[in-house]
Amino acid sequence: MINPTADQTAPIVIEGAAPSAEIRTELARKGLPVLLAFSRGKDSLAAWLALRDSGVEVRPFHLYLVPGLEFVDESLADYERYFGVTIPQLPHPSLFRWLNNLTFQVPEHIRIIEAAQLPEPDYIDISRMLCESYYDLDPAATWTADGIRAADSPNRRTAIKGHGPMREHVMKVSPVWDWRIRHVRAALAEHHCPLPIDYEWFNRTFDGLDLRFLKPIKDNRPRDYDRILEWFPLADLELFRAGL
Repeated sequence: MINPTADQTAPIVIEGAAPSAEIRTELARKGLPVLLAFSRGKDSLAAWLALRDSGVEVRPFHLYLVPGLEFVDESLADYERYFGVTIPQLPHPSLFRWLNNLTFQVPEHIRIIEAAQLPEPDYIDISRMLCESYYDLDPAATWTADGIRAADSPNRRTAIKGHGPMREHVMKVSPVWDWRIRHVRAALAEHHCPLPIDYEWFNRTFDGLDLRFLKPIKDNRPRDYDRILEWFPLADLELFRAGL
């Protein structure tokens, strides 16, 4: 439970969890690159900026939910220019899960998908593959960072409290775990780092196949909407059910 008398401008404190500033200092001291799961969202941007400011070399990657969406590719190209790096893209585990569960699929796709026997990789598999096949890093010594913050939701606070911000058995780290939203906004403002167009449409990054994402995409990027329907032909039912 959050203490209402606590200083809401200070980073969050959880007993037993090292402050994120100490974590970033330790990562910099090790002198090894850190992978970053880059969603294009505000928190992953804040994590990237904080790691960079601490002297940590960031090796980003992006996991796409639907291949080839133009608005996603355009924002990734913007961030490649902003940070001066290449951001490799890989399919998100949710893409495989949606396909294997026949989400929004028409009957003629079912046999094809079932015959494909698509794997369902987890995040550890993805980090290991990036280390070995793309970045030439030792997966046993390479941390994968994310933008998880304890203040973002009760579930995330509980996860940080239970497992800590550094989970060595899976080599995952949350380098801004104790930041409040004001710290995120301050970092973005200080570095003149823009948010992607997603925030104008959804107030967050593209994260699913439900109405809150599909309607704005159809209204603003009809070609991307058609691309989604190529992969998930019955996603249009979300708009139909809403009478749109």
